[in-house]
Amino acid sequence: AQQVMANAQELIALEISCSGATLNRASNLDVPAVADLWMNLAEAVKTYPFVEAQSPRPLPEQWHSQVWKEPVGVCGLITAWNFPLLLYSWKVGPALAAGNTIVIKPSELTPTSSIRLTEILQEVLPPGVLNIVNGDGPGVGDAMTLHPDIDKISFTGSTRVGKIVQTNCATTMKRCTLELGGKGPGVVLPDADLDMVAQGSLWAVYMNAGQACESGTRLLVHEDIYDELLEKLAARSAEVVVGNPADPATGIGPMSTEAHFHKVMGYIESGVAEGARIVCGGQPAEVPGCEGGFYVQPTVLADVSNDMQVAREEIFGPVLAVIKYKTVEEAIDLANETDYGLSAGIWTSDLVRAQQLARDLRAGSI
Repeated sequence: AQQVMANAQELIALEISCSGATLNRASNLDVPAVADLWMNLAEAVKTYPFVEAQSPRPLPEQWHSQVWKEPVGVCGLITAWNFPLLLYSWKVGPALAAGNTIVIKPSELTPTSSIRLTEILQEVLPPGVLNIVNGDGPGVGDAMTLHPDIDKISFTGSTRVGKIVQTNCATTMKRCTLELGGKGPGVVLPDADLDMVAQGSLWAVYMNAGQACESGTRLLVHEDIYDELLEKLAARSAEVVVGNPADPATGIGPMSTEAHFHKVMGYIESGVAEGARIVCGGQPAEVPGCEGGFYVQPTVLADVSNDMQVAREEIFGPVLAVIKYKTVEEAIDLANETDYGLSAGIWTSDLVRAQQLARDLRAGSI
């Protein structure tokens, strides 16, 4: 943790240049969160019950046992391109705390901050404990998931690649942890504070320019508050600054690559073609000093139905799809009618009602 903070300025600059992270987020969220995680793990290993004694049992025979928590062994860690330092630390930190050795492969699109952090950590780790390899998924990723001497794989990335990783791990009976795509629904009940909904739901989809698997990219809104909330979403979106990620005032930076920029714009075009209405945005954004950059305007699409491509597939850009519903039962059905199940949200002033609805939503984090 101390090494991370001592080299924070360099790590932040690398994160901005390799992934398009904003200075504001990288300096106020990512790097402090990384240091905090490592510090918490350093404290946790002091009291973690690595050995637990079970109660002795005299009958029907003398019996006593212990549960030993042992390192898995060699952990192969594969991170995605959208949050290089955070994903690196969420995987490496717990694996080290549990006593494992590590081979980590950062995304070939955003490797530089991860390479530098690995160099920094070599100063405090024994040789050979933390190793980094570079390359693409079909080359290096496949080799890791198929290698008989790697005992566990932790992968963050697309659902498509996750299926390949899980299949590969099965061939050598590896333990496998996957964090894949999402199409997070947010259910807005009529009693919700609409100013808070506008602020929070847009943060949930504009953070990192929408390039996050847990983004709340579908907003399910009751018909009684639908038009009022759309006005507030448009007004809030107009306040978001799209700009150079190294500028402290920037709220939304660029798409990660040219190819991804065109993919996001293609989704917006498909939404309009299928009947969605653009409330705001919907076009490439022009940023002074960054002409030719791959920027997308903060975009809200209204009159979306669950059968549209923009409602079914992960866009991974600053695009919010707003869907109208009449009854809470309909909202739950719409929320659960998806191939994804990573995250969901509920907007209401009734905490008890929120807890009841949370049981009906099929998502890992609500």
